[in-house]
Amino acid sequence: MQIPAIDLREYEYTLPQEKIAKHPLAKRDASKLLQYKEGEISHLNFSNIPDLLPAETLLVYNDTKVIPARLIFQRETGARIEIFLLQPTSPTTVIPEIMLAKHPVIWETMIGNAKKWKDGEVLKGLIPFKGDTIILHAKLIDRETRKVEFSWDNAEVAFVDVVEASGEVPLPPYLNRKPIEEDKSRYQTVYSEKEGAVAAPTAGLHFTPEIFEQLRAKGIKEAQVTLHVSAGTFQPIKSSQVTEHPMHSEQIHVNRETIEKILSHLGKVVAVGTTSVRTLESLYWYGVKLLEGKGEDLKIEKLFPYVSRESVPSAQEAYEAIVNYMKKHGLQTIMGTTEIFIFPGYKFKIVQGLITNFHQPGSTLILLIATILGEDWKRVYGEALASDYRFLSYGDSSLLWINQR
Repeated sequence: MQIPAIDLREYEYTLPQEKIAKHPLAKRDASKLLQYKEGEISHLNFSNIPDLLPAETLLVYNDTKVIPARLIFQRETGARIEIFLLQPTSPTTVIPEIMLAKHPVIWETMIGNAKKWKDGEVLKGLIPFKGDTIILHAKLIDRETRKVEFSWDNAEVAFVDVVEASGEVPLPPYLNRKPIEEDKSRYQTVYSEKEGAVAAPTAGLHFTPEIFEQLRAKGIKEAQVTLHVSAGTFQPIKSSQVTEHPMHSEQIHVNRETIEKILSHLGKVVAVGTTSVRTLESLYWYGVKLLEGKGEDLKIEKLFPYVSRESVPSAQEAYEAIVNYMKKHGLQTIMGTTEIFIFPGYKFKIVQGLITNFHQPGSTLILLIATILGEDWKRVYGEALASDYRFLSYGDSSLLWINQR
């Protein structure tokens, strides 16, 4: 297909600061919920979600777990150095593996106050851990790429334990506040399981064990995917040509049971969050790659879906190709990366509906929402603002049924 010209000005809107939710509500499922279905908008509460989903729905959510990715060190001079973990580079780039490492690891990072950190200087932090103290060292090994090596003095302790004991919750920059104790649990879904995200899949923050009980009682099925959300999700689009925006690469892990479950529920899939959408649609294009003989690695470049083709496989054909590949190679899980960029002109292959929060103007996520809703995205967001919905990560929710003709 020909990539459409995207005028970013068409995807801007005015978001007053007072509409941004700075803290979560006392109860996760007490948020408002806006439903968009067949052009109609209705206003409900998130606790109504079991009533809004058909009994045969497959609900797919992202079980990534946010790590306290913001590490604070104090130089002997008193200068504060803030290191934000972005993605691992050594001894492995595989997030689940590096989180369990018990030896030095290297991460690409963002560094606050980097000018104060001298070349060759090793920063030291003392971390209370189970009645003892761990000494954590940070060494800047490449200033240009901001690669930092972390080492610690207890070979029995994994990197994930070091981070959990010393790091701060990586709240989104637009909250413009320091994390507090409640953020440790509330900036995390109740089903978070696999450590590695540096931002929460916030659509899932509304779910509670009670909501899941009601969904299961209705016969709604569940499946889990893992996409470790990166800090790039907050990166604003600065390119005049939207398609030149450098989409962030995020790591995906999906098991065969999930893919087979999706195959048996095609046409009935509702994603919890944009990260789940990106994962499900990326898997479709991975199946296309396998069918087209374009390599066996799960790596979806940002514009791969927009490559001209005479025809594209069905969702069933693409997902069956993945299952067949996994069976052939004896794989229970596939892992890879995606940069998929979903913007108006894209046709969804797997997802019929999306549960999501309200997103920043002029962002890659608002482009995804506009792909679902068409021009009605302006009406939906306008009505949410007029109806005093709370926006962004700790804000209210929506259930959007895909409007593609």
